[in-house]
Amino acid sequence: MAELLDPTEIFYTAYEPKMSNRFIMYIEGIPAYLVKAASRPSIDQGEVILDHINVERKLKGKSRWQDVTVTLYDPVVPSGAQAVMEWVRLHHESVTGRDGYSDFYKKDITFNTLGPVGDKVEEWTLKGAFISSATFGDMDWATEDPIQIELTLKYDYAVLQF
Repeated sequence: MAELLDPTEIFYTAYEPKMSNRFIMYIEGIPAYLVKAASRPSIDQGEVILDHINVERKLKGKSRWQDVTVTLYDPVVPSGAQAVMEWVRLHHESVTGRDGYSDFYKKDITFNTLGPVGDKVEEWTLKGAFISSATFGDMDWATEDPIQIELTLKYDYAVLQF
């Protein structure tokens, strides 16, 4: 005899989707309103292969959190480039050639997804984040685009709080 589906699986259920333009990101030293775009955390589960005669058995390997990219506006005041460079100088000081301790340059970053009325509906914390690369934008007389800064951030791990 055919199995009938539950009516809750067949009929449409109304829901409010999370929208990609409703977010706020808090990075110490960088005003939140400068953050134009950011990728959400992603994880890659490595693989361990156990060989046995003619077959393979696969297990989960190391978990690796993937880089996050952040796009910032660069206003005249406060300068987004200056804010980023202050963080970069905690990693490496170009004038002296000295590197910084990880306790100084690694930061915890909070990433909130907002609901339609501005309520926090999701919160990620990126633990131990630091700048892997920073691109300070291009200049071009033929465009009217605002200058943007692109950051690639590496981090130890992410926690989905709610």
